[in-house]
Amino acid sequence: MAARDTGTEQLIKDTAKRVFFAEGRLHATTQDIADAAGVNRTLVNYYFRSKDILIEKVFKEAMQDLSTRLDKVMESDLPFNKKIENFIEVFLTEAVAFPYQETFLVTEMLNDANKCDEKKPQKIKSFLAQIQAEMDAGNIKQMNPIHFMMNLFSLMVYPLIMSPLYKQLFNLSSNNFNELIQERKKLICETILQ
Repeated sequence: MAARDTGTEQLIKDTAKRVFFAEGRLHATTQDIADAAGVNRTLVNYYFRSKDILIEKVFKEAMQDLSTRLDKVMESDLPFNKKIENFIEVFLTEAVAFPYQETFLVTEMLNDANKCDEKKPQKIKSFLAQIQAEMDAGNIKQMNPIHFMMNLFSLMVYPLIMSPLYKQLFNLSSNNFNELIQERKKLICETILQ
């Protein structure tokens, strides 16, 4: 049996990631992905058998990559404020590079609720306990720690999801919008931390 060209397989996955996450073409066909990768569509089918299998692999890798980066920050021994600053930096840096990733991930989760990592609840519980400890110490406003996390993610994600509207409404170029997101990193910290 011939050895698989893992370079071509990776090229197809990287291209699919770019098409889905950076360009926002969530309904791209295998032909669209093959064209963007500069390969024949039969190669996409050879490596992945179907678009669904390709999406599944891209989804799992994206979730794993993002989780690894965010877990590294959440599990660090840094002071809480610095940890939140790093969390925002890591998340928004990824989100600027791949602005449609969250939309893709949520869409895929809606299609299959079992796609979430089973290990996540324990890591989340640990982080929620850290948030509660900061509230108990008077370092951040008292609230349900889940609200703190929802506020944090809302402040980070919502502007990215709404970017096409904001760009049009405020007549912003992509560069202008990215500058606002860079400014936003500090504003988010000032909003959620005392």
